[in-house]
Amino acid sequence: MKAFIKTKYGGPEVLQLEEIDKPMVKDGYILVKVVANSANPADWHLLRGKPFFARFTSGLFKPKEKIAGADFAGIIVETGKNVTSFKVGDKVFGETLMGGAFAEYVNVPANVCGKVPNNVSIVQMASIPTAGLTALQALVTYGKITSGEKVFINGASGGVGHFAVQIAKSYGANVTAVCSGRNVDFVKSLGADKVVAYDTENIHQHNGSYDLIIDANGNLTYADYTRMGKRGVMIGFTTMGHMFSTLVSKLFGNFPLIQFTVESNTKDMQTLAELVAQGKVKPQIEKLFSYKEIPEAISYIEAMRTRGKVVMQWIDDQNQTVSTNNLTNVPF
Repeated sequence: MKAFIKTKYGGPEVLQLEEIDKPMVKDGYILVKVVANSANPADWHLLRGKPFFARFTSGLFKPKEKIAGADFAGIIVETGKNVTSFKVGDKVFGETLMGGAFAEYVNVPANVCGKVPNNVSIVQMASIPTAGLTALQALVTYGKITSGEKVFINGASGGVGHFAVQIAKSYGANVTAVCSGRNVDFVKSLGADKVVAYDTENIHQHNGSYDLIIDANGNLTYADYTRMGKRGVMIGFTTMGHMFSTLVSKLFGNFPLIQFTVESNTKDMQTLAELVAQGKVKPQIEKLFSYKEIPEAISYIEAMRTRGKVVMQWIDDQNQTVSTNNLTNVPF
């Protein structure tokens, strides 16, 4: 099979498209024929081995996982022993945070996947896993959002942020969203009740009052949280210095601020699938690349100007079919 391989740390240029053996399905795993992937900031962080402390997990001197990529959507071609929730032919989406997804086939635990809704394309669902899961868990699992609350979302036009706006609205929140001036209309179209353009208003002086603050951009200070909110969830951070400064302030303060690591699970994936199927969340795909352009896609999102999501297709035409020993003539 074809796969994008990384044998050292560096930029997108270190990715090489190579022919390797198709993985053998493991117990509790499913083998998925990949139809599409999406790109996330985590992909280029892992590719460059930054921040450095992450290498204690991903590989100190070179990557442990040679195949890059986290998000995928496709069709199950084989199931391992003890897999009861999925079967061959099911359309699924999921993520594997340590890599392995930028390939024709990915072998993943069944419990990191959800089923693609019948009324939604596999390509659309490829944009969901990491960003959608992060937004959902920030708001629901850790943010404890309830209907009628006022929610402030910083970084509302990116991958995580644009899902967060829609998910918050689906839970009945009143949403104030922060983005650049050029993205105001886009964020309004997602359902935000109020939009603050950070290039015309200094958010570090914003005097709104909110029940929950979600920082997907990662530049809010501890003082911003305490000034504006009752509780907060810190998703990203702009620099290591900013992260440590905020967390040290939290240590000596009493404001309920949470930073978390996203955890993939079928329950949350199915919640996202239901929201998309019901039209409450609509993935916004800004740019579509061929799988051969995966390095270019990583470069594109590394510029940090993406509106919505970037998706890379392994099969260009959704009307094409995939044929395997167990699966034939399945439309995408």
